[in-house]
Amino acid sequence: MLKGFIVFLMLAVVVSLFSGLFFLIKDGGKTNRVVNSLAVRVTLSILLLAVILIALWQGALTLNPTP
Repeated sequence: MLKGFIVFLMLAVVVSLFSGLFFLIKDGGKTNRVVNSLAVRVTLSILLLAVILIALWQGALTLNPTP
């Protein structure tokens, strides 16, 4: 369940990235939609990092000890 949520957040970041590209091409940078997309992407990335760090701290995720 946790890994599925992490994958969902990663996909949401990618969707936000491409929506920002779409808004940049469509609007030509004249509206605030690109900035809003950037804000959403940064927020999702911070949330993703927080979820991963909390999961590592609680032991729900473990690091791979072998390369």
